[in-house]
Amino acid sequence: MVRPVVGISGNAHMINDEYAVQACGLHNLYAVSEVCEATALVVPALPDLNQIDELCAVFDGFVFTGARPNIHPEEYGETATPAHGDFDRDRDRLTLPLIRACVERGVPVLGICRGFQEFNVAFGGTLYPEIRDLPGRMNHRMPPDGTIEEKFAHRHDITLTKGGMFEGIFGSDVVLTNSLHGQGIKEAGERVVVEGHAPDGTPEAIRIEGAPGFALAVQWHPEWNAANDPVSRPLFEAFGQAMRESAAQRRAA
Repeated sequence: MVRPVVGISGNAHMINDEYAVQACGLHNLYAVSEVCEATALVVPALPDLNQIDELCAVFDGFVFTGARPNIHPEEYGETATPAHGDFDRDRDRLTLPLIRACVERGVPVLGICRGFQEFNVAFGGTLYPEIRDLPGRMNHRMPPDGTIEEKFAHRHDITLTKGGMFEGIFGSDVVLTNSLHGQGIKEAGERVVVEGHAPDGTPEAIRIEGAPGFALAVQWHPEWNAANDPVSRPLFEAFGQAMRESAAQRRAA
């Protein structure tokens, strides 16, 4: 059986502060390869080098990954401040229209962390620049100290909508996840359905209403230890199955 081909969003990176590259975390590649049982290819987040129609035709699905730079607030009608952090305007210009195109055409998509926020902004939603500054909210950012394993360790529960798509995937309405983000959803975009919340009310799991294909996103990082984590594995398995079904339909058309 031919494995699905998955496009994984690249991120702008500098080697030795002087050589520009497009990079992707290895755990995203392993999660797609090992758990989705698919071929993972990094898609450079450079709109001048990519055509949306061609990407949708070539790939069987996309993973929109986490990244240090945030979505520029101009994309959701707000003014940039120091609290918004750094930006990657090339990624904004590629991923936001690509997400909308994939949803329209039924190409399976999975959003992670920044990708979760891209889903919301792509459909008209807005973001808080810093969740931890809001009254009653917890600090969702990566712990500053400890090993990489400690930084990606489980930190809080997510309560899911009973009878929703995520409960169906996980087989439970409460799951335990890691937490490594600063921003979060302020207002949900049109068609963005929130199905999961952290204990402080922060949205953590969303789906796109009416999408003809798999269109789910999570605020946490399921790619970390995806093959062994009881929450991450079924999410990537469901994504992989959706891609295989979608690819089969496209080949039969």
